[in-house]
Amino acid sequence: MIAPWLRGYRSQWLSRDALAGIVAACVVVPQAIAYAGLAGLPVQVGLYAATVPMLLYALLGSSRVLSVSVTSTISILTASAIAGAPNPESRAALLAILVGVILIIAGLARLGFLADLISLPILTGYKAGTGLFILSGQLGKVLGIHTSGTDFFGNVGDLVKGLGQINGATVALGLGTIALLVWMRRAVPKIPGPLVAVVLGILAVEIFDLASHGVAVVGPVKGGLPPFGVPSFTGWRTFVPAAAGIALMASVESLAAGRALVSRDDPPVNANRELIALGAGNLGGGLFSAYPSGGGLSQSAVQSDAGASTQVASISCVAVVALVLTVLTGLVAHLAQATLGALVIVAAVGLIKPAELALIARVRTRDFVLSLVALAGVLVFGVLNGVILAVAASIAMLTYQTNHAPVDRLGLDPETGDMRILSDGEPDGLPAGVLVVRPRGRLYFANARHVCVRVETMVDARDPRPRLLIVDFAATPDLEVTAVAALHDLADTERAAGTQVWAAGLTPTEQRMFERYGADPGGRSFTTVEKAVAAARG
Repeated sequence: MIAPWLRGYRSQWLSRDALAGIVAACVVVPQAIAYAGLAGLPVQVGLYAATVPMLLYALLGSSRVLSVSVTSTISILTASAIAGAPNPESRAALLAILVGVILIIAGLARLGFLADLISLPILTGYKAGTGLFILSGQLGKVLGIHTSGTDFFGNVGDLVKGLGQINGATVALGLGTIALLVWMRRAVPKIPGPLVAVVLGILAVEIFDLASHGVAVVGPVKGGLPPFGVPSFTGWRTFVPAAAGIALMASVESLAAGRALVSRDDPPVNANRELIALGAGNLGGGLFSAYPSGGGLSQSAVQSDAGASTQVASISCVAVVALVLTVLTGLVAHLAQATLGALVIVAAVGLIKPAELALIARVRTRDFVLSLVALAGVLVFGVLNGVILAVAASIAMLTYQTNHAPVDRLGLDPETGDMRILSDGEPDGLPAGVLVVRPRGRLYFANARHVCVRVETMVDARDPRPRLLIVDFAATPDLEVTAVAALHDLADTERAAGTQVWAAGLTPTEQRMFERYGADPGGRSFTTVEKAVAAARG
């Protein structure tokens, strides 16, 4: 359905939506200008990405308030993908088209679940690494030092080498802008700080003639609405890996933002529809000279807080961006690069969240290590390769966890008499010679043998050896044939050593699988572990 938010639309929402779009534009326009430089592209290309992509998403997306345009992460990924390429504007548009095609195919194939492949610890580390990478490249704009922008350590080296070239006027303007943005975010959060910073930055350049004092400015900006055109597809295959990485991050960021802003009365965010809507936005954006885009939480939150009820707010925002492109580009030419650098730096700092990293470290050390691996991967191998590393680390972690399903030892709670998981060395309160274990998770070809070995180890560790082993399958949602075979072998091995094996908690389907395989798992079978323990007691 086109524009699903039209269903049940109320006329009294129109003025509120229109105003919310104008307020959001006060954040979107400065960000689009700043992030275009982060992507290594002219200012107007960033504004293009806040028109057609936003409009197409508004017509197709499932979120009522998600605002789709440029984001810092996608901008830096784009910069990495087109670095050194001839005609970067055309390459960026081609990249957007490829991202769009990948997202549409993924949505039609119902692959929305793939956006959850990157775990929270790895995403937190990846974003922190990206933030540090962005900072290393943007500090030069605030200090008046040229940096290569190719890699983190190269940027840091350029900053150290260029300390003698620091321009005082540039530093004053850049640090002043950062201070203003930080202060406004805390003191007057309802007022769009980026817009105020841009306006004051332009005025400062004009009033104090900062350009004559060595302060770099944006310079002439091409005005007019986004031009339609099909970019050259020469060498498109070389951009497919980068497009896949950008598509993944666009879906991760957009779905996270959309889900974070869902209100109680909103329908749930449809992940597959979101992929199609984002894909259409990128495909259309690429045909209108934009670079890849995605849903941004900051601008979406501003739009939502301003009272947006539907995507009419995004359409209103597009109208404001179009007005800037057609009427106000002359003013943008006088904007200092230090002001843009300050805008990006403040946004990049928001990607680095030490409190979240500390929380992950407190909760689980292994996940914290994964966060650090993702962070280091971005700094050492680059942002684009960092995406691949982040996905690989997430998949490796998932594979390890599923292939090493835990096995719990159960016992009776001394107060309630209910069965519960026991810690190491804790008495089980069970009849003498009885051991109860519960494997957790799906049992299949990759982990069945590991689980059986773990159970055998637990049996062998008991002195004297248990006369009865009860395996509770209540926490096992699925059994694969390889697992059935492995469990039969386990029962045969334990029976030969003098230990009977009973089963508990099997579903009727699982029970039939064991029966069809040849016999039940080495002994009796019970619907619940409590009934099995009661039978062992009697």
